[in-house]
Amino acid sequence: MRTLIVSGGEIEKDFGMEVVKRGNWECVIGVDGGVKFCYEQRILPDRIVGDFDTLEGEILEWYREHTGVEIRKFDPVKDATDTQIAVELALELGSEEIVILGGTGTRLDHVLGNVQTLYLAFQRGVSCQILDRHNRIQLIQDRYVIRKSEQYGTYFSLLPLTTNVLGVTLIGAKYPLNRHDFTVLGTGSLGVSNEIVGEEVEILMEQGVMILIESRD
Repeated sequence: MRTLIVSGGEIEKDFGMEVVKRGNWECVIGVDGGVKFCYEQRILPDRIVGDFDTLEGEILEWYREHTGVEIRKFDPVKDATDTQIAVELALELGSEEIVILGGTGTRLDHVLGNVQTLYLAFQRGVSCQILDRHNRIQLIQDRYVIRKSEQYGTYFSLLPLTTNVLGVTLIGAKYPLNRHDFTVLGTGSLGVSNEIVGEEVEILMEQGVMILIESRD
């Protein structure tokens, strides 16, 4: 099952609707402030979740009164963000692919938290990405290939998620690496802003998990 999570970060209308229309989503989960985007664009989610501290009450009431959408309301004093709750629900429903729209924006704490939340799906072998007009963010390990024809933009960056990512080799990159070790505390910005020089780049890792960010800017 392919699931779209519409979260409460920044969503550019045209881009957001392009993702909604072209995704052939089997499940759409509206998350707190992201439900406003759904309401304004006449999107009927399959589920709505959140503590609803950023969603206008009348919008939530409209969904209660005029649809049969399941709404799960949570106490604002909780140990997980609304986006994490949505990812956990998507996994509970059996999703094999998850895309998070509205997972980026001005709240950098939420952005970083959402990146860490990707690991909940990753450890279960489920593809999970954060998508906006400028970036595609996902987690990778072992071996991953980016084909130029399928790349999201021009640049790709690699940042360690786990404390150590060992033996990183980049083949076909403008800035190649040969069994380089990345550490959270000691790598700095070495993995930021690389490019593909041929048809594809091959990323190899002997140990650890990387954050892969493909950027259009």
